[in-house]
Amino acid sequence: MSALILRPDPTDVPSSTMAESQPEFDRCSGFSTKTMTFYSLRNPVPLPPPTQPLSITQYTLSLLHSTTTTAPPHSPATTFLIDAATGRRLSYSDFLGATQALASNIQSLHPSLSKNDVAFILSPPSLHVPILYFSLLSLGVTVSPANPLSTQSELTHLIQLTKPSIAFTTASLSHKLPSLPLGTILLDSPQFTSMTTTTTSFAQTEPKSHVIEVKQSDSAAILYSSGTTGRVKGVELTHRNLISLIAGFYHNRTVTDEDVPHPVSLFTLPLFHVFGFFMLIRAVAFGETLVLMERFDFEKMLSAVERYRVTYMPVSPPLIVALAKSELVRKYDLSSLLLLGCGGAPLGKEASESFTARFPHCEIVQGYGMTETGGGATSMVGPEESKHHGSGGRLAANMEAKIVDPGTGKALPPGHQGELWLRGPMIMKGYVGDAEATAATLDSEGWLKTGDLCYFDSDGFLYIVDRLKELIKYKAYQVPPAELEHLLQSIPEIADAAVIPYPDEEAGQIPMAYVVRKPGSSITAAQIMDLVAKQACLLPNYLHKLVSPYKKIRRIAFINSIPRSPAGKILRRELVSHAMSGASAKL
Repeated sequence: MSALILRPDPTDVPSSTMAESQPEFDRCSGFSTKTMTFYSLRNPVPLPPPTQPLSITQYTLSLLHSTTTTAPPHSPATTFLIDAATGRRLSYSDFLGATQALASNIQSLHPSLSKNDVAFILSPPSLHVPILYFSLLSLGVTVSPANPLSTQSELTHLIQLTKPSIAFTTASLSHKLPSLPLGTILLDSPQFTSMTTTTTSFAQTEPKSHVIEVKQSDSAAILYSSGTTGRVKGVELTHRNLISLIAGFYHNRTVTDEDVPHPVSLFTLPLFHVFGFFMLIRAVAFGETLVLMERFDFEKMLSAVERYRVTYMPVSPPLIVALAKSELVRKYDLSSLLLLGCGGAPLGKEASESFTARFPHCEIVQGYGMTETGGGATSMVGPEESKHHGSGGRLAANMEAKIVDPGTGKALPPGHQGELWLRGPMIMKGYVGDAEATAATLDSEGWLKTGDLCYFDSDGFLYIVDRLKELIKYKAYQVPPAELEHLLQSIPEIADAAVIPYPDEEAGQIPMAYVVRKPGSSITAAQIMDLVAKQACLLPNYLHKLVSPYKKIRRIAFINSIPRSPAGKILRRELVSHAMSGASAKL
């Protein structure tokens, strides 16, 4: 019989009251047969009392200035931000001064801007964006950043949801935004530059100096769900949600984190997306140097890694595949890279092993999260956990999970697939302006229904099979597209691939693949279908089994690129629309 362990209650309570214990659960899997719930195997993370006034800005800066061991030792002269294109740098001292100046000037220029008002932000990554985020959050203003590539109609929908009072954007994007009550401030204007360098330019008298009291329960951010299967929703996250997330990262750092003399991160993910958003806050808490790219370019990214001796990058699976397969990689010195944090979509075992073969000195740690969980829920800590290829890691501190049978609603034990439900202090407040969607996703006990088909193994590692709504219904069987995509991506002549349902009179739906061939490849559809039919499926729970007949790919189209969200998730609805339209033009 497995050993049992008693652990503190991982719910959203003050750290001082975490003496209450959960029911006994398995030391290896974290599963309790009494409650049919999975509990975190991490050490409980202390959280400030929920009634204590505290913004995510205050909490993050308190960690930055903490006397506990950090790496590197923080000093005001430490470089915080680097613009990859221009080489322009901003020290922590400059960043903090600019943040305080901007907050003061916003108060003076717009005295009617109140706590919990929404600020809509439309901008590519730049040195201005972190200053803006931290300033607004310190004032209790809810930040709502959106994709600058959004169309005018998409932005209209987002603005109707969030009802912002003010907007911050750039001159080239301002035409996309409607008139707002407090107007629009251009981040690339002399006005904004002045607002970050002086505290008197925009005040008729002395600037406001009173401190805004921000409650942890106040809204901090409205971030937008990826909308891979439907209408984009505004996810409302509180300061408490973000504090819980950052606390987990900070208190579960590994020895490796503290051994790197000068950790330098490079962001290839946009700051408006939840992954980039929380990783930015994490970088400040850790006192790291952060290199920003205004727009992603694979070769420029390689050059930036070499030039700035980047040690860490948060990435999505397609980028790991590109690093493992691209010949461009050989032109650059990437020896400084020590760690990649992979999220946004499942990473297959074959992609992990291909990358490790090329970069044996660089570790990949995977994680799982959603915008609705602040971006975090499970993660890997340390080299031993990173060996669990294809997994999203173990439950984060203070989190609980259930695996629920979608048909019966019954909670399931380890090794069984079902919908993942999550509960804990990182779970969103709800969807802005959509009470119906909130009620359908959050139950009365605080459980978030993720919509992901998953299972936990006997060691407490989470595996994501696919989105429940994206399962292909072939006759009486369910086919996870991600499983076939991992298999396709393992074929050397394939650069990228996506699998969608295609209507079929006899079967209902058949698996159809969109394939991007590597340059110079002439591999045919028939060859690909034959390879898939013969190869072993590489997902952990199907090892050593041939692909079942109902999982074979039965239709293939070749395209130039796979449409993806900023986090690397495949936008299947775009491919389905393309397939249904019978369009001959390539995407």
